[in-house]
Amino acid sequence: APGMSVHFDERSGVIPCKTAWGAWYQTMEEVFIEVDVPPGTSAKDIKCNLGSKQIELAVKGRDVFKGKLFGSTIADEGTWTLEDKKLIRIILMKSNREAGNCWPSLLEGEYCADPWVQDQMQRKLTLERFQRENPGFDFSGAEISGNFAGGGPDFSNLGK
Repeated sequence: APGMSVHFDERSGVIPCKTAWGAWYQTMEEVFIEVDVPPGTSAKDIKCNLGSKQIELAVKGRDVFKGKLFGSTIADEGTWTLEDKKLIRIILMKSNREAGNCWPSLLEGEYCADPWVQDQMQRKLTLERFQRENPGFDFSGAEISGNFAGGGPDFSNLGK
Protein backbone atom coordinates (compact mmCIF):
# COMPACT_ATOMS: atom_id res chain seq x y z
CA ALA A 1 0.00 0.00 0.00
CA PRO A 2 1.42 3.42 -0.92
CA GLY A 3 0.40 4.89 2.44
CA MET A 4 2.67 2.54 4.27
CA SER A 5 6.00 3.92 3.27
CA VAL A 6 4.97 7.43 4.24
CA HIS A 7 3.86 6.22 7.64
CA PHE A 8 7.05 4.23 7.93
CA ASP A 9 9.26 7.20 7.06
CA GLU A 10 7.64 9.40 9.67
CA ARG A 11 8.24 6.80 12.31
CA SER A 12 11.80 5.91 11.56
CA GLY A 13 13.12 9.26 10.44
CA VAL A 14 15.40 9.67 7.47
CA ILE A 15 19.11 8.99 7.48
CA PRO A 16 20.59 11.92 5.58
CA CYS A 17 23.99 11.97 3.98
CA LYS A 18 25.20 15.55 4.52
CA THR A 19 26.99 17.36 1.73
CA ALA A 20 28.42 20.83 1.14
CA TRP A 21 25.18 21.88 -0.60
CA GLY A 22 22.66 20.12 1.62
CA ALA A 23 21.83 16.44 1.98
CA TRP A 24 20.46 13.39 0.22
CA TYR A 25 18.61 10.40 1.59
CA GLN A 26 16.73 7.39 0.24
CA THR A 27 13.91 4.93 0.67
CA MET A 28 13.52 1.63 -1.16
CA GLU A 29 11.83 3.47 -4.00
CA GLU A 30 13.18 6.99 -4.06
CA VAL A 31 16.23 9.16 -3.65
CA PHE A 32 15.64 12.60 -2.15
CA ILE A 33 18.05 15.48 -2.62
CA GLU A 34 17.74 18.71 -0.65
CA VAL A 35 19.83 21.64 -1.80
CA ASP A 36 20.12 24.86 0.18
CA VAL A 37 20.16 27.87 -2.11
CA PRO A 38 20.40 31.61 -1.34
CA PRO A 39 17.09 33.01 -0.02
CA GLY A 40 15.17 34.72 -2.79
CA THR A 41 16.23 32.24 -5.47
CA SER A 42 13.55 31.96 -8.14
CA ALA A 43 12.65 29.01 -10.33
CA LYS A 44 14.07 30.74 -13.38
CA ASP A 45 17.50 30.83 -11.68
CA ILE A 46 17.49 27.04 -11.60
CA LYS A 47 18.57 24.66 -14.31
CA CYS A 48 17.85 21.07 -13.40
CA ASN A 49 18.20 18.14 -15.77
CA LEU A 50 17.21 14.71 -14.52
CA GLY A 51 18.11 11.76 -16.72
CA SER A 52 17.88 8.08 -15.93
CA LYS A 53 21.60 7.93 -15.11
CA GLN A 54 22.61 11.60 -15.18
CA ILE A 55 21.80 14.58 -13.05
CA GLU A 56 22.68 18.21 -13.42
CA LEU A 57 21.77 21.11 -11.18
CA ALA A 58 22.91 24.69 -11.68
CA VAL A 59 21.74 27.76 -9.78
CA LYS A 60 22.32 31.19 -11.29
CA GLY A 61 24.67 29.68 -13.84
CA ARG A 62 26.86 27.86 -11.29
CA ASP A 63 26.95 24.07 -11.17
CA VAL A 64 25.87 22.65 -7.82
CA PHE A 65 26.45 19.09 -9.01
CA LYS A 66 26.61 17.31 -12.30
CA GLY A 67 27.42 13.76 -13.22
CA LYS A 68 26.48 10.13 -13.32
CA LEU A 69 24.04 8.87 -10.69
CA PHE A 70 25.09 5.85 -8.67
CA GLY A 71 22.04 3.88 -9.79
CA SER A 72 19.51 4.17 -12.57
CA THR A 73 16.28 6.06 -12.14
CA ILE A 74 13.06 6.47 -14.09
CA ALA A 75 13.82 9.74 -15.86
CA ASP A 76 10.29 10.96 -16.50
CA GLU A 77 9.30 10.40 -12.87
CA GLY A 78 12.04 12.62 -11.49
CA THR A 79 10.80 15.95 -10.12
CA TRP A 80 12.24 19.07 -8.58
CA THR A 81 10.58 21.84 -6.60
CA LEU A 82 11.73 25.09 -5.08
CA GLU A 83 10.41 25.65 -1.55
CA ASP A 84 10.27 29.00 0.24
CA LYS A 85 12.70 30.36 -2.38
CA LYS A 86 15.55 28.79 -0.46
CA LEU A 87 15.42 24.99 -0.78
CA ILE A 88 15.45 22.83 -3.88
CA ARG A 89 13.98 19.38 -3.35
CA ILE A 90 14.66 16.75 -6.01
CA ILE A 91 12.94 13.37 -5.96
CA LEU A 92 14.29 10.54 -8.11
CA MET A 93 12.46 7.25 -8.57
CA LYS A 94 14.79 4.25 -8.46
CA SER A 95 14.45 1.71 -11.27
CA ASN A 96 15.43 -1.12 -8.93
CA ARG A 97 13.25 -0.91 -5.83
CA GLU A 98 14.77 -3.70 -3.78
CA ALA A 99 15.94 -3.26 -0.20
CA GLY A 100 19.35 -4.45 -1.37
CA ASN A 101 19.62 -1.48 -3.73
CA CYS A 102 20.96 0.93 -1.13
CA TRP A 103 22.97 3.61 -2.89
CA PRO A 104 26.31 4.16 -1.11
CA SER A 105 26.73 7.48 -2.91
CA LEU A 106 24.56 9.90 -4.84
CA LEU A 107 26.85 10.13 -7.86
CA GLU A 108 29.40 7.54 -8.89
CA GLY A 109 32.27 8.14 -6.49
CA GLU A 110 30.85 11.45 -5.23
CA TYR A 111 28.77 12.45 -2.20
CA CYS A 112 29.47 9.08 -0.60
CA ALA A 113 27.81 8.15 2.63
CA ASP A 114 30.41 7.35 5.28
CA PRO A 115 30.33 3.74 6.53
CA TRP A 116 28.16 4.56 9.55
CA VAL A 117 25.62 6.51 7.50
CA GLN A 118 25.65 3.80 4.85
CA ASP A 119 24.97 1.14 7.47
CA GLN A 120 22.10 3.21 8.89
CA MET A 121 20.68 3.77 5.41
CA GLN A 122 20.79 0.05 4.66
CA ARG A 123 19.21 -0.68 8.05
CA LYS A 124 16.40 1.72 7.26
CA LEU A 125 15.73 0.14 3.86
CA THR A 126 15.75 -3.30 5.46
CA LEU A 127 13.27 -2.20 8.12
CA GLU A 128 11.13 -0.67 5.41
CA ARG A 129 11.15 -4.00 3.59
CA PHE A 130 10.20 -5.94 6.76
CA GLN A 131 7.37 -3.50 7.31
CA ARG A 132 5.99 -4.18 3.86
CA GLU A 133 6.34 -7.93 4.16
CA ASN A 134 4.68 -7.94 7.59
CA PRO A 135 1.98 -5.26 7.65
CA GLY A 136 0.77 -4.58 11.15
CA PHE A 137 3.92 -5.84 12.83
CA ASP A 138 5.52 -3.06 14.83
CA PHE A 139 9.21 -2.82 14.06
CA SER A 140 9.72 0.59 15.62
CA GLY A 141 11.41 -0.85 18.70
CA ALA A 142 13.10 -3.69 16.88
CA GLU A 143 16.83 -3.90 17.37
CA ILE A 144 18.06 -5.59 14.27
CA SER A 145 21.66 -6.58 14.21
CA GLY A 146 23.69 -8.42 11.68
CA ASN A 147 24.75 -7.82 8.16
CA PHE A 148 22.47 -5.50 6.23
CA ALA A 149 24.35 -5.59 2.96
CA GLY A 150 22.12 -6.91 0.21
CA GLY A 151 18.87 -6.08 1.98
CA GLY A 152 19.40 -7.95 5.22
CA PRO A 153 18.29 -11.32 6.50
CA ASP A 154 15.09 -12.91 5.27
CA PHE A 155 12.32 -12.50 7.81
CA SER A 156 9.50 -13.36 5.43
CA ASN A 157 8.31 -16.20 7.66
CA LEU A 158 8.11 -14.01 10.73
CA GLY A 159 4.97 -14.62 12.74
CA LYS A 160 3.65 -17.27 10.38
